Amino acid sequence: MSDRDFTEVMNAADDGWLKAMGIRWVRVTLDEVVAEWDVEQKHTQAYGIVHGGVHCGVVESVASVGAAINAMARGQSVVGLENHTSFIRAVRGGRLRAVGKPVTRGRTTQVWEVAISDEAGKIVAQGSVRLLCLDAGATIAGGEATPKRTG
Repeated sequence: MSDRDFTEVMNAADDGWLKAMGIRWVRVTLDEVVAEWDVEQKHTQAYGIVHGGVHCGVVESVASVGAAINAMARGQSVVGLENHTSFIRAVRGGRLRAVGKPVTRGRTTQVWEVAISDEAGKIVAQGSVRLLCLDAGATIAGGEATPKRTG
């Protein structure tokens, strides 16, 4: 696959949830997507550990970005069908890193696996996301299946 790096473009994108969570793209290519964030109070639940929804959201985002750039090369877009995220180890602080890689990049579906690790390299969460590839002109939820452009 191509070595083209989409990191700068992704960091400039106006994605509300990712910006609110402080997620930074480290590497975005057709074969690997890497994101990082520093754990803050906004990421934690009542026990002071990172909320499982944050892990799910990051897994979904990393997989979706990887699948989307692969699909765009074919004139398609993607939407998530399934997100299975497991919480392996509780974490209260530090920098977390999510690394996503494709399992399959088919014409109709893609599957991506994502592992989230702490600064010591220990896995804190992992998941897989199955995505549907949509041809140009497809609609979803009453609108066109293309990313919202703002800014």
